[in-house]
Amino acid sequence: METFRDARRIVVKVGTSTLTYDTGLINIRRLEQLVEVLSDLKNSGKEIVLVTSGAIGVGKGKLRLRERPSTIPERQATAAVGQCELMYLYDQSFTHYNHIVGQMLLTRDVTENPILRRNAVNTFEQLFEMGVIPIVNENDSVATDELEGENFGDNDTLSAVVATLVQADALVLLSDIDGLYTSDPRKDPQARLIPVVEAIDDYVHSIASGVGSNRGTGGMVTKIHAAQIATAAGIDMAIINGEKPELLYDLFGGVSVGTVFKAQA
Repeated sequence: METFRDARRIVVKVGTSTLTYDTGLINIRRLEQLVEVLSDLKNSGKEIVLVTSGAIGVGKGKLRLRERPSTIPERQATAAVGQCELMYLYDQSFTHYNHIVGQMLLTRDVTENPILRRNAVNTFEQLFEMGVIPIVNENDSVATDELEGENFGDNDTLSAVVATLVQADALVLLSDIDGLYTSDPRKDPQARLIPVVEAIDDYVHSIASGVGSNRGTGGMVTKIHAAQIATAAGIDMAIINGEKPELLYDLFGGVSVGTVFKAQA
């Protein structure tokens, strides 16, 4: 856990199921707890990037929709509404701790086009220099490929891509589960948490489960994919339970928390 203890630049990803209730409305206490911990970590000298899901989920609650939108245009419109609300809440919460946030909405072409990629990297670096916390999301209002599951494949993958862009020291995925288990702990009482994954092999892929919540779009499969991207770039990654944002203190204090995927380079 020394890498996490010594990490200076970190990327933290939070999912829709962590940020919202089953009603689709924002979990205010959870969001405020997360912001408090991230603000404190920044005060300690760390550079923070927050990759956040939740635009469609928050938009659904804001618009008082009973069901998650089913068509692409409906999802785009709902995301447009939700993104405003999400950033408003983050801005309010981080301002309470005297921190400024900046929004970055990315699509796959930004990372694949060399010029756009360099522009994104320059923006991140300037935000760090200004002491700003970048808050990143997929641009769901225009990136229809992502809404169809074909772009980044959920913000798990996006967070790993962002970690490589900013050359992060560590990536943390806040999930609705404690980490990677030998089997689905919701179904198997004998499932055991795997504290460290030295290498992502066929066994790791075989035990990855599907979607854990009806409010999110990812699952352990996308988290394993994110781990492949991050660890291949020399970045340690951890999955911890997002219901307890204070676990970030333990992780960056060198305590064994969740599941850590060791960097391969």
